[in-house]
Amino acid sequence: MKSERRAGGIPFRAMVPNAITLLALCFGLTGVSFAIGGEWEKALGAVVFAGVLDGIDGRIARLLRAQSRFGAELDSLSDNIAFGTAPALILYLWSLQSAPRFGWIAALALAVCCALRLARFNAQIDVAEQPHKSAGFNTGVPAPAGAGIAFVPIFLWLITGDDLFRRWELVVPWTAFVAMLMISSLPTYSWSSLRIRSEWRLFALAGIALLGTALIRAPWITLLAIAALYLLMLPFAYASYARVRRRRSTVAEHASAGPGAGH
Repeated sequence: MKSERRAGGIPFRAMVPNAITLLALCFGLTGVSFAIGGEWEKALGAVVFAGVLDGIDGRIARLLRAQSRFGAELDSLSDNIAFGTAPALILYLWSLQSAPRFGWIAALALAVCCALRLARFNAQIDVAEQPHKSAGFNTGVPAPAGAGIAFVPIFLWLITGDDLFRRWELVVPWTAFVAMLMISSLPTYSWSSLRIRSEWRLFALAGIALLGTALIRAPWITLLAIAALYLLMLPFAYASYARVRRRRSTVAEHASAGPGAGH
């Protein structure tokens, strides 16, 4: 069967998700090229579009039944470049290079912590017991979300035009903070943990349509609002996971007690 599969080649549908992943990688690096030329809006737009592509490649792979270990590894490499290396270089070219000592270190911290987060994710793919994943949560802030949060000072600068947000004294600690969020053990909401009641379905679809319109008409304000909302949700995610953990502990205690515990 394997020889027949090799002789017949790889079906095109199996290549589609990987092609989208590579496009995300290319857009992330293209953002760096725009940053070198000082075109900051295009640089951010390229990374944001890479995030959109990253959000759909896995779903398309499942839809086409084209999941593979190769695709998973390629996705992690793409995420590391598009949401770790590229944002770090963009922030360095925009502000961090003016820091006398710590600018490059802060940029490296963002890129390195993104790589460490993805390495931790890959190392746990085949692990049977993953408390966060089984409860529908991520461990730490995902790479695309981390890149979006790291860009908050640039969003503020583009919105207000105030060079205060470009000062390295502000950008260095913020970059380090985002880097720590990515490698933290904080439980964060994932798509699988979000549930929408059936009666709210139409409202949710209308909200998504309005969000798309807002991204076109006022992209930086909208992205800033999304980043702020994500940060505000971190304590709620922690509290939600704590409740899940308490429920699991209670169930485990009852199970260990056995049916005859009350006699």
